[in-house]
Amino acid sequence: MSELIPTKPYMVRAIHEWCVDNGLTPHLLVAVNAQCRVPMAYVKDGEIVLNLNYTATKDLLLDNDAVVFSARFGGVSQHLYVPMGAVKGIFARENGQGMFFELETNAADGIESARKEEKPALVVATPDDNTDGALQGSPAKKKPTLTIVK
Repeated sequence: MSELIPTKPYMVRAIHEWCVDNGLTPHLLVAVNAQCRVPMAYVKDGEIVLNLNYTATKDLLLDNDAVVFSARFGGVSQHLYVPMGAVKGIFARENGQGMFFELETNAADGIESARKEEKPALVVATPDDNTDGALQGSPAKKKPTLTIVK
């Protein structure tokens, strides 16, 4: 029998759709590893929380291998890549409902190597009801703003 496709990407897509259908803001909890391409200035303790709402992202793609999109951080557009193995959970910002996953063993190994490479004094991205940016929280005192680019 051939190897089955994991259920995790299907669950991530389903919870994302559920959040959007109910007017909630989907957030992705990521265990940052060497394969992730995220703004490292917003990583704390090897994790980052990303807003996956369509208004905060551009070209959002949730496929079986990774979550890929563009978003603005500090006014600068960045392309993000999160392998499915690094996804720890997806949940609604407003009520915390969602689904959380165990990390795959190879993803956990990558996190340890990424933590060793991390620079000290990083800040966390946390949900903030006053911003609509792709990432909640900011290393600067000024709160980020989101500009929709068409």
